[in-house]
Amino acid sequence: MGRSGLICAFLLAVCCCSRRAAGVPGEAEQPEPELVEVEVGHTALLKCGLSHAQGNLSHVDWFSVHKEKRMLIFRVRQGQGQSEPGEYHNRLSLQDKGTTLVLTGVTPHDDRIFTCQGKRRAQEHRIRLRVYKAPEEPSIQVNTLGISVNSEEPVEVATCVGRNGYPVPQVTWYKNGQSLKEEKNRVHIQSSQTEESNGLFTLRSVLQAQVSKEDKDAQFYCELSYRLPSGNHMKESKEVTVPVFYPAERVWLEVEPEGMLKEGDRVEIRCLADGNPQPHFSIIKQNLHTREMEEERTDDNGVLVLDPAQKEHSGRYECQGLDLETTTLLHSDQQELVVNYVSDVRVSPAAPESQEGSSLTLNCEAESNQDLQFQWLREKTGKLLAKGQALQLHNLKREEGGGYRCLASVPSVPGLNRSQLVNVAIFGPPWMALREKKMWVKENSVLNLSCEASGHPRPSIVWSIQGTANEQDQEPQSVLSVLNVLVTPELLETGAECVASNSLGRNTTIIFLELGKGWVLQRGWEPAHVGLIPIPPLTPIHFMSSTPDSNRTSNLSTSTVSPPARANGTSTEKKLTEPESKGVVIVAVTVCVLVLALLGAVLYFFYKKGKLPCGRSGKQEITLPPSRKSEFVVEVKSDKLPEEMGLLQGSSGDKRAPGDQGEKYIDLRH
Repeated sequence: MGRSGLICAFLLAVCCCSRRAAGVPGEAEQPEPELVEVEVGHTALLKCGLSHAQGNLSHVDWFSVHKEKRMLIFRVRQGQGQSEPGEYHNRLSLQDKGTTLVLTGVTPHDDRIFTCQGKRRAQEHRIRLRVYKAPEEPSIQVNTLGISVNSEEPVEVATCVGRNGYPVPQVTWYKNGQSLKEEKNRVHIQSSQTEESNGLFTLRSVLQAQVSKEDKDAQFYCELSYRLPSGNHMKESKEVTVPVFYPAERVWLEVEPEGMLKEGDRVEIRCLADGNPQPHFSIIKQNLHTREMEEERTDDNGVLVLDPAQKEHSGRYECQGLDLETTTLLHSDQQELVVNYVSDVRVSPAAPESQEGSSLTLNCEAESNQDLQFQWLREKTGKLLAKGQALQLHNLKREEGGGYRCLASVPSVPGLNRSQLVNVAIFGPPWMALREKKMWVKENSVLNLSCEASGHPRPSIVWSIQGTANEQDQEPQSVLSVLNVLVTPELLETGAECVASNSLGRNTTIIFLELGKGWVLQRGWEPAHVGLIPIPPLTPIHFMSSTPDSNRTSNLSTSTVSPPARANGTSTEKKLTEPESKGVVIVAVTVCVLVLALLGAVLYFFYKKGKLPCGRSGKQEITLPPSRKSEFVVEVKSDKLPEEMGLLQGSSGDKRAPGDQGEKYIDLRH
């Protein structure tokens, strides 16, 4: 072979070697593996794609490839599968007549390449198993210590944590909805991940940034992006705000409540600033006399509380704020505080007195920083009598004595008013609440006797009997005297007399006391006016033994004062309270009618029997058995007029003796 032939042979060898070393396409390059995606905990189906002929899969070996290391995990012989010992033991099985390998309970460690190889080693099919796991909801922790705007380097804003994801999710930070990117000396994001023992990852990302005053209300949050077999997904954390510290530039004063203030309101004065943290505040007020600004005392929160506000609190107020970081003293604008008031309400004359039938003028004055409106009211009824500063009272009557109130109010400030009460006295002798009354009592019991009188000058009360007296002022010209006494035979015989007197006259109330229980008798000013009021239990008919009074008994342990009836017909101004109800009076009247009807029936019965002769007057004798003679007397009391008492009178029409109260006795003793 010549020299030229040797050269050609050498070049041909070099070309073949170069071609083989370079891996010419179509000869040494393997195809891309088939992709299978599954979530952690689910089941993966690995289908062997060697051949569509069933006979070719009767002898197959399955391998897992991890970090370039092949490991036999499953054998198929004659269509029967057998799992090899190791991490996949008892997790593999065959499906679809042996064409598919089933892997259950997928874990992150199963994220690898699986191959199936036929009897001929040249036949091999590769499968890439991708495993996914969605991370938990991201948590975010803000820097609670805060960031100063004067910081020259990025400072930690917040930390975002995403747990138990696979593969590691991607994190993105946002401020006010705008994503943040790395920016030199302004924004820095530092992320790290930790692999847990179960193969899942925990991501931790820290956002560092420089902030400005405008970031005091900025909302920060993080977003985790991840993939699942169904596609791409993302989860967001909650929004957080980081404390931003910046010096104050302006200080101002705030007053609550807003609007017009009045005396008695609770007023709060506080200072505010546009810095964070707030500077140290002090509140100063201008002295009205010296015109100097003086510091006011505030509470622990730096708030000046005026409770209740008074007119002296009006004036000019100002706030001072000391920034502790910059040591700058800031001043607010002065603000005028006005506390509206009504004070020194005066009525003249201060103690008005007048005679009946004369006239009287009352004048009212007051002080205020606003226009005033005056009204006159009757104290007892609240009735509006007049508007204006003067009240004219003409042709005065005794009933017009008592309280009158002058009300001074400011229409422009709702609820602002003051009033003054004055009592008008009408000259006159004592005026008794009752002229006389009768009480049923029990001997040796303790009794409270009451007596009320009014008049001007104010009357004094004395009693005709000994006891412990206690006086109580009811009104400026009215007095109530209560006497505590022991019921003795002498007291039963004499009764009690209450005497009220002043420089213009005297008046009395007489109280009659009787043993037993029954009616309380009251008499008014006119002798013909008699009122009968029942005291429970109601017993209009009393069967009383004819034996001496010392043998009588009573169940009454305490005495009840009878309800009052006006003893002075000229007055309707004051009425005492009636303890008995109207219902009791109605029941008493009904019982009286029934008793009279029963008595009529009894008399008619004796008349029919011939026991009751007609034509006699006064007391009638009725025959009784000997054993019943001298036992009982029937007492009948009635408030009927004499012409209504025909049933109890004789045919001769006997005249009633003086002092007779309409009582009739029928002697049942024969």
